[in-house]
Amino acid sequence: MTKLDRRLHAHRPDLADDRLKGKIDADRFIAGTSARISGPVVDVRSAPRLDAGIDTQFLCGDTVRVFERRDGWAWVQADHDNYVGYVNAASLAGNDVAPTHRVTAQRSFVYPEPELKTPAVAVHSLGAGVSVTEEVENRGTRYALLATGGAMFAGHLQPLDVHDDDYVTVAEAFLHTPYLWGGTSGHGIDCSGLVQLSMRMAGKSVLRDTDMQAESIGMLFEPGESQLRRGDLVFWKGHVAIMLDHELMLHANGNTMTVAREPLKEAIARIERLYGRPTHYRRPA
Repeated sequence: MTKLDRRLHAHRPDLADDRLKGKIDADRFIAGTSARISGPVVDVRSAPRLDAGIDTQFLCGDTVRVFERRDGWAWVQADHDNYVGYVNAASLAGNDVAPTHRVTAQRSFVYPEPELKTPAVAVHSLGAGVSVTEEVENRGTRYALLATGGAMFAGHLQPLDVHDDDYVTVAEAFLHTPYLWGGTSGHGIDCSGLVQLSMRMAGKSVLRDTDMQAESIGMLFEPGESQLRRGDLVFWKGHVAIMLDHELMLHANGNTMTVAREPLKEAIARIERLYGRPTHYRRPA
């Protein structure tokens, strides 16, 4: 049988996605059920344990297919990038209320009512999906009322069918955001999470991890002197950076533990001592 990446295919010896019949061996195959992420940012783990590593995160409004619920955990696969892992089952809701808008600020608060002086009850990341029922104005500030309750500043939201023109501009909004392994939000983000979320806001769906992105995004090329341009991606083993122009790059990194700007030549010299030179250059379509 074919060996499939467990990050992108839901399969275990005892249970598997029924779309994998004939490709892998499992005791039981099921179709799974649809659900939606209801928590602001939800950790996705490699095993149903709190001490298991965080592979990625899902944001409010993301839809998933649930293959198992057990002992407070749910084994799921995301619809937007096919990532598979275990999440807190309490973070899942039904799929009856679909998002209408997406958060465009790096972080945005949810208030119990349309009044910024009230204590916030939650905070959403850029990219989170929320369902807006109507807009109201209070003392000159417009608020979006949410189907799930509460209100958000309307200026931090845009309709789902509206996308940013330049994914790099979105990525730049994350400057100084703390680095977080597996992070995909304005609270903390890693290098490939920065690429994926920024491109998602620009209407482009890409895979999650660096190795996947290095093999799939856009066109592979070998740049000559000064041929790199804004939006190009530079890959190392286990790392990726976004070019701001032909010299300067932006990346979430463990050196500064933030999203930072850095000259490409300096980054290559610094990273080479530990991880070697760049392995791929790719130009998104």
